[in-house]
Amino acid sequence: MEKMAVINRISYGQLLGQALPGIIESDEGNERLIAELERLDSLPEKSPEQVALADLLTLLVQQFELRYDLPNTTPLEALQSLMEDRSLRQRDLLTVFGSSSVASDVLNGKREISKLHARRLAEFFHVPVSLFI
Repeated sequence: MEKMAVINRISYGQLLGQALPGIIESDEGNERLIAELERLDSLPEKSPEQVALADLLTLLVQQFELRYDLPNTTPLEALQSLMEDRSLRQRDLLTVFGSSSVASDVLNGKREISKLHARRLAEFFHVPVSLFI
């Protein structure tokens, strides 16, 4: 059994006060906590308090992203749903697909979402790549 690190309540409280974690209710809130997670991940060494905060942030982000767990949807339907939720149009995805013709083919079901496009879409929408595979 792994030994639990001792958490300094004052240090952890200060970290919580800086990060202000809470239930995520918007994409902006999700992006804010993901940015904080990335900051923590970039640290060469983490204190027990920073590890605990990263664990908490991970749970909050995962919980938020469950709303994108669209059962029984195709990758194209998931993409269309995400675009509709964000009021996006085909031209908004040019950075993902590289050209308007590829974006058009994918959105019209004439072309499958490639693995590269799935990774780019996941990064663009901040959702799990599994939605598009």
